[in-house]
Amino acid sequence: MTERWRIDKWLAAAGVGSRKDVKKLLRKKEIQVNGSLIADAAAKINIHEDTVTVGGETVHYHPGPVYFMMNKREGRVSATTDDRDATVLDDIDAADKKNELFPVGRLDKDTTGLLFLTTDGTWAHRLTSPRLGVEKEYEVWLDAEPYHEDLQKVREGLQLKDGTETKPTKMSGIEQAEDGYRLNVTITEGKYHHVKRLFGAIGRRVTALKRVRMSDVRLDNDLEAGEYRPLTAEELEAISRDVEQKSGGS
Repeated sequence: MTERWRIDKWLAAAGVGSRKDVKKLLRKKEIQVNGSLIADAAAKINIHEDTVTVGGETVHYHPGPVYFMMNKREGRVSATTDDRDATVLDDIDAADKKNELFPVGRLDKDTTGLLFLTTDGTWAHRLTSPRLGVEKEYEVWLDAEPYHEDLQKVREGLQLKDGTETKPTKMSGIEQAEDGYRLNVTITEGKYHHVKRLFGAIGRRVTALKRVRMSDVRLDNDLEAGEYRPLTAEELEAISRDVEQKSGGS
């Protein structure tokens, strides 16, 4: 993400001191950026990529809302706190863990893949609003090959065992694999255990589930399980366009 600030303004906002105090520190050669001494108060830093130290101590400050992409690991609960299990916030570094940070929507404990975390409640609400129906794409592994006619029922929408009616579902990449029968499924709903219940309704068991896309942003394949990074400006813009389209530009 590219967000550049003057170093004197950023350090003042981070609570190091006034901009006058920061200029004094610069003259005393107390400030380094990525290991190099900085003397110019107007020097620009990338607040998401550069490391700034004052007197040898790293300064952590991220103004405004935070937007992270995480590759959720198996066994983590999509919550801010939990009495029994580790949560996705346990994989967030202390420097990035703000009190307001929370996961956008939820992935089941044994589901892996793309999860957004943010401090922006309005943004999260729009992404998860049932009215807008933002797409969520999953890689799904099944215990056995389903019948063609059963897959068609899932595509068209079916009735779950509790009587819930589902919306149409997109499917692609259907294939027999060494690790089971695999396909990609795109849904616009967020019901509890939704994908598992879809295939349970046709007599198939989901053996593994990984979210690979939400809205118009795909999981970064360079992220290992449990790793995260800030969303890029391009990714945030893609989500904004998608949500605006679905909300009729309102």
